[in-house]
Amino acid sequence: MLIRYKKAFEKIAMGLLSFMPNEKDLKILQQTMKQYENDGNKQLFLWKVGDDIIGLIGVSFQDDAAMIEHISVNPSHRHQGIGKTMVKALKDMYPDKELKSNDVTDSFLNKCDIKTE
Repeated sequence: MLIRYKKAFEKIAMGLLSFMPNEKDLKILQQTMKQYENDGNKQLFLWKVGDDIIGLIGVSFQDDAAMIEHISVNPSHRHQGIGKTMVKALKDMYPDKELKSNDVTDSFLNKCDIKTE
């Protein structure tokens, strides 16, 4: 289930974000978290299964689009379709928004056969 990020989930969110190639450095990771917490156009969503949070998707909202900036799944849960399921859940949550990718998320979304620009 896709849930909105709350400050109480900061450590798990940072852990998941740290799997992203551009978020390995702690200072960059902290800066990214601040952007999601303070920018009204950005939102982090967490993927929760039971009591466990195993995935994360970060979105920047534009007029009629949602740019997927970050997507990460706990390594022990990869290759099970969770990333693709998170993207579909996001699309269901915002059916009026066109999903777009950035340089970092483009290859993953193309593998998922999810239409982006």
